[in-house]
Amino acid sequence: MRTVVERERKFESHGDFRVPDLVGDSVAALGEPDVVTLDATYYDTPELWLTRGALALRRRTGGADEGWHLKVGSAGGARTEHQRPLTAATKPPPDLMRLVRAAARGGSVEPVARVETRRREWQLRAADGAVLATLADDAVVAHDLVEGRRIAWHEIEVELVDGDEELLDSVEARLREAGARPGSPAKIRRVLDERLRDLTAIDAGAATPVLAYAAAVRDSLVAHDPAAREGDVDGVHDMRVAVRRLRSTFRTFRGLWDREQIDGVRAELKWLGEQLGGVRDAQVMGPRLAKAVRHQPGELVLGPVAADLAERFAADEAAALTRLRRALSSPRYVKLLSTLDELIAAPPVTEVGKRWVDSRIHKAVRRADGLLDTALDRQGEAGASDDDPALHEARKAYKRGRYAVEVRKEAGDKNARRLVRGLKGLQDLLGDHQDSVITRQVLRDLGVRAYGRKANTFTYGLLYAEQVGHGRALVDRLPKAQAKARRRKLRRWLR
Repeated sequence: MRTVVERERKFESHGDFRVPDLVGDSVAALGEPDVVTLDATYYDTPELWLTRGALALRRRTGGADEGWHLKVGSAGGARTEHQRPLTAATKPPPDLMRLVRAAARGGSVEPVARVETRRREWQLRAADGAVLATLADDAVVAHDLVEGRRIAWHEIEVELVDGDEELLDSVEARLREAGARPGSPAKIRRVLDERLRDLTAIDAGAATPVLAYAAAVRDSLVAHDPAAREGDVDGVHDMRVAVRRLRSTFRTFRGLWDREQIDGVRAELKWLGEQLGGVRDAQVMGPRLAKAVRHQPGELVLGPVAADLAERFAADEAAALTRLRRALSSPRYVKLLSTLDELIAAPPVTEVGKRWVDSRIHKAVRRADGLLDTALDRQGEAGASDDDPALHEARKAYKRGRYAVEVRKEAGDKNARRLVRGLKGLQDLLGDHQDSVITRQVLRDLGVRAYGRKANTFTYGLLYAEQVGHGRALVDRLPKAQAKARRRKLRRWLR
């Protein structure tokens, strides 16, 4: 299986759109277009779980890369595409199905849409002949294979090859001058738009924003599943964040669901988060400590410290990734996703009003404020240590507060959006501090192990002392960050 990363931008266009002259800046030549016909059949479940999770599984004929493709991510940005050669079979290859089996909730997939594209494609070349990007002018005819709906449209895609973002900016400016409009959904989302709206509609009264937020986060979790399985750093991180958001939402608004059921799903989310956390911790800590060692004068690095760190964290990451893949391929994970679906689709067990929802949000933010006040008061006491667990508790509380406010932000509340920005700044500072605390613990453990091997431990002690100083400096910045996050214009929404 071949995996590539697409960096592209998409534009709406009309049938008589003319591609403008794009020669200039770094583009030296734009040859005659190649004309190809592409015929793609897309696969999904009856509930369209793959499409909801920003996954597009297709069999396409025509073009240089015809074959089986799994696209991961939203259209118009960087997307990962897993490719397999074209086969005569009309069932997706097993290795691609492994990447989407959990997203499909353990079920099978069937053809849901056919997309036929007449593409005119240009190569944007540099002076030395290198292909910087390709530009495609697509005339598309698509069919919903379940409901029989047919739609047609035009769009423009610009995909980088050896070019950079500046090239995309330049091309975009010229396309917009010629009448193209930025932004176009993935082809599969456009043809299935009506069914997607029906399947994803939520009507839960005042609780609708909470369930809609949970649904969006669940879909984000699924969208990052394939990348996390591959050990992609961003995929692991984003999937872990989605797990945290869901756990926090089910805690803050737990009164909407049966208490026993919600406690059970939170426990399962914690299990999933732990599997992701093992990989993430190794991916973060290894480069963090390697960078710290590189910044030391050579005479202060005694012994093979860099090599020991690289070996240690490579082994940790490999072992954690094996455990994560096993977890993501387990019936337990599929069952968790199905339970999330049930919780989000079912009406709340408790009927609530907007005031109840807002009171839960207010309580989450106020609790975080109170915990930080207590932690900072303790820092003012004589002999206080900056690794006080109270600071970590405040950090976790601010995450819950921020995620709670995001419910209103995603519903379009501008004041909530400003409050989220303020809370994120404070949360990030507390997060950096907690990272320094964990780094010290890791360095102490590494130093003890080195001592047991009769190796020189001087550098570990030096790095530990640096982390102590860094942590103290971060704590000193907290009062100012706290005041900024509590500015009246940010907190006005909480009245």
